[in-house]
Amino acid sequence: MEVLRHGVVLTPSAPKLRTVLSLLAVQSSIVVRTDKIIEELWEDNPPASVTTTLQTYIYQLRKLLRLGTPPDGRGAGDTPADAALRTSPYGYALFLDPDMLDTTRFERLSDQGRRELEAGDMNAAAETLSHALRLWRGPALVDVGHGPVLRAEVLRLEEINRNTLERRIEADLYLGRHHELLGELTRLAAEQPTHEGFQGKLMLALHRAGRRSEALQVYQRTRNTLASELGLDPSSDLEQLHRAVLAADESLALPQPRAPVMLSRTRPPRQLPPERTALVGRQPQVGAVLGGHCPRGSITRHRWSSSPVHQDPASPRCARRSGTGPTAPTPTASSTRGWWTPRAAPPTPRDVLAEFLRALDVPEDRIPGTLSERSRLFRTWTADRHVLVTLDDVVRADQLLPLVPASPDCGVLVTARRQLSAPVVTAVVEVGPLNVEEGLRLLTNVLGKHRVMEDEAAARELVRLCDGLPTALQAAAALLQLRRHWPLSKVVKGSGLPSEPGTPNHHELFLYASVELSYRLAPLSVQRAFRKLTRLDISTFTPRFASCLLDMTEAQTESLLDELVEFQLMVAELGTDGDLHYRFLPSVRAAGRLLLADAGPVDGSAAYRAVGAGHAHVS
Repeated sequence: MEVLRHGVVLTPSAPKLRTVLSLLAVQSSIVVRTDKIIEELWEDNPPASVTTTLQTYIYQLRKLLRLGTPPDGRGAGDTPADAALRTSPYGYALFLDPDMLDTTRFERLSDQGRRELEAGDMNAAAETLSHALRLWRGPALVDVGHGPVLRAEVLRLEEINRNTLERRIEADLYLGRHHELLGELTRLAAEQPTHEGFQGKLMLALHRAGRRSEALQVYQRTRNTLASELGLDPSSDLEQLHRAVLAADESLALPQPRAPVMLSRTRPPRQLPPERTALVGRQPQVGAVLGGHCPRGSITRHRWSSSPVHQDPASPRCARRSGTGPTAPTPTASSTRGWWTPRAAPPTPRDVLAEFLRALDVPEDRIPGTLSERSRLFRTWTADRHVLVTLDDVVRADQLLPLVPASPDCGVLVTARRQLSAPVVTAVVEVGPLNVEEGLRLLTNVLGKHRVMEDEAAARELVRLCDGLPTALQAAAALLQLRRHWPLSKVVKGSGLPSEPGTPNHHELFLYASVELSYRLAPLSVQRAFRKLTRLDISTFTPRFASCLLDMTEAQTESLLDELVEFQLMVAELGTDGDLHYRFLPSVRAAGRLLLADAGPVDGSAAYRAVGAGHAHVS
């Protein structure tokens, strides 16, 4: 055990202090209960003044190592590089940056080397695993008193060390370094005579070095040791290796180098769709997302269902765009939809990563099977590159996390149908409705100036009916572009013919698909509240009033209303009375009613009683 601070050795000399510090360090950032520390220090024989003694040890550690207390209980001291010791009602937690512990660095390098070995990149694996092993300066915690927790930790670390060593030797054997390995393998085989892995690797190295007789002697010695000490025969693998050495089997020759999984460096994917219309009314939001944050280089893309996002300088920048209503546009000004219908299952992060890896020229048979392996391979490729990942229609935070690149030079741009909260999200850009002039410019970009100006009043009314939501305006413009003989007023007024009950006007259809998708994604309780509230011609709802309609407590109702806002099916505003007031955009309410055409009439008596009591406004 050794503690360094700015190159100065600060290792505690007192045995109990070393044990306490080791216990807190191996469980970094986790509260270690007081009873566990006491058990580790004294097992079944704690002193009578055990609480005071432990508090003295904690005080001495804080003083010796200058361990402060993180202000928020989560950070790691005054600066990111500092360690901090926090007291909780149940124990103590030592907060450390991960790179401050060489055990953490060792495990990270060991895992990286394993992945490189599995991918067939033997040179990288040998280098990474060697780097990991160089962090060891002797047996783990050999100079620290062990209680039950530290004994288990030592066994765990030594097992990882042994596996790492075996993998590094395996990589070196693949690379034809058998002569260089003979000394090390001879020592390991002598130190662990019953370890068949080391004995087999020594036999293979001797065979490739032209020393077959010595390889056979290693087998005989191992066979006798296993029989005398453990009463066991050699494993089938060792016996098979013995037979292969006897027969000088060609399978023992140096293997042909496995082609590693080569991720394209010369043809980075650029998968953003072409611009369809000029961007309208989003310059401030685009500036907020792009100002100094967009990485250069390749772009990989996936679309989920329809909101941008930034992180600290040591992490990939991740921006999420959130909009008013369920259909606010992506920064390309075009509406984006997912590759799935409202009733179909969205693609999983595992599926998306498979598409990313195919775009990076990974052969189909080399794409790993599990989500974690695919995510690690993608992060390996992005570790030293400038990559922008754009993700449309993210529904849950767990969809986002596996797709975040590894490098701080990378960025992630996310659009989400519902409001998201995730540690990787570092900036949120709200995208509200377009104003009338911006809406007119959007229509003009699609339909042409002459067609809009000849019926400007209808165009303005169309913007109002669509609540300034770009997706609805885009859908209206697309319909008018298809039916060039229609005046804009026809879309505003509908067909102009008497419609059957439940038959919608054109403008009511423009948001239908988007509202339906958001509705389907919401929990059943939110769907029930949406169905009931959208059927009432009421302009605003307070939690107290809505609780009368939904027949539940005011707290439960407010939670449901907040979820409707989260799914961007309602908007919330602070009223002059200091309370929150919730309302549907008219276009969202009209589209939502189309979902409910077959639900039957609603009993409005509760609504009108509440209105009579002054709890709501009727539109």
